[in-house]
Amino acid sequence: MARVPIFRKRHPPVGSRPGTLVAPEGSPRPKIRVMTYSVDSLDEFDVTDVDALAHVTAPGRVAWIDIQGLGDEPLLRRVAEIFDIHVLTLEDIVNAPQRPKAEEFAKQLLLITRMATIKEQATEVEQVSVLVGEGYVISVQETYGDCLDPVRQRIRDGRGHIRSAGPSYLAYAIVDTIIDGYYPVIERLTTRIMKIEDRVLTNASSGLLHALNRIKTDLLIIRRGVWPQQETISRLLRDQSRFIPEGVRPFWRDTLDHCSQLVDVVDSHRELANGLMNTYLSVSSNRTNEVMKVLTIMASIFIPLTFVAGIYGMNFREMPELEKHGAYPIVLGVMALMAGGMLLFFRQRGWLGGDGGDEYEDES
Repeated sequence: MARVPIFRKRHPPVGSRPGTLVAPEGSPRPKIRVMTYSVDSLDEFDVTDVDALAHVTAPGRVAWIDIQGLGDEPLLRRVAEIFDIHVLTLEDIVNAPQRPKAEEFAKQLLLITRMATIKEQATEVEQVSVLVGEGYVISVQETYGDCLDPVRQRIRDGRGHIRSAGPSYLAYAIVDTIIDGYYPVIERLTTRIMKIEDRVLTNASSGLLHALNRIKTDLLIIRRGVWPQQETISRLLRDQSRFIPEGVRPFWRDTLDHCSQLVDVVDSHRELANGLMNTYLSVSSNRTNEVMKVLTIMASIFIPLTFVAGIYGMNFREMPELEKHGAYPIVLGVMALMAGGMLLFFRQRGWLGGDGGDEYEDES
């Protein structure tokens, strides 16, 4: 299976003017879906003519313009014209990945976050950009499909504050759902780590080392998405953004708590993965040492036997005991006694069949 690069930045050629867009190769053509709602009503429809977006906002209503796909630069520039999006903001949206951040402009608040998913047994992270304006929220992501269906269903059902709290609450709901989407990914990594932990002491193999490296890579990818998001939300609350009214701030603080929890879990999992890798290397080293010890003992036993056999293998006519009756079995007996004596000596020293020390007693 092909590995996904940890970081691959799409950027314009060196020296390009600001606002140059570089859509990813093979990126799907944008699909636009609009949900416009108030406390009492909801309209939901797909948009095929981008110019129709100029009429989706209305006083007393909130419009969620959901754009999936970046494969049409003229369409994206037309969306920027309709909503008066700054050219550098559009560049941050299209030229992914950006570091999670929050930037406030005259007419919008830009939030950039990372959405984690599991695809083909690998963890992938996709950029999601959220623009909060007067009466609307625009979300833009790189490909089709996301984890935001619960937010859409809450709007359809009209439960909770989402239909009455304005665009800032909708932006919170989107970001909070994306952050909560990290939990299933981390739970899957937790299961994998627990399985490896059970096997590393009993059945360590090179496949475990490969799996541990994959887990460490996935944890690094997740941390790069969650850690700066924690800083972003903290700064957003600290700077008193006008796009985050006082009534919505407690909900953003709850999302900040989720980010902090995820960072703690990711850091603890990274330490555990490093510990398991060190344990694996120690087990492998001990196994190699045991093999080398057995081979060394066998060689040590046969060295004196080879010495005796070598002496009596020399072709001298005047060698002592060479013509003596029974000399052959005597020499074999001496060699057997030497081998047995050495095995006994090695065992008493703890080099063979023992640990060479006192038995450990648990005093607890």
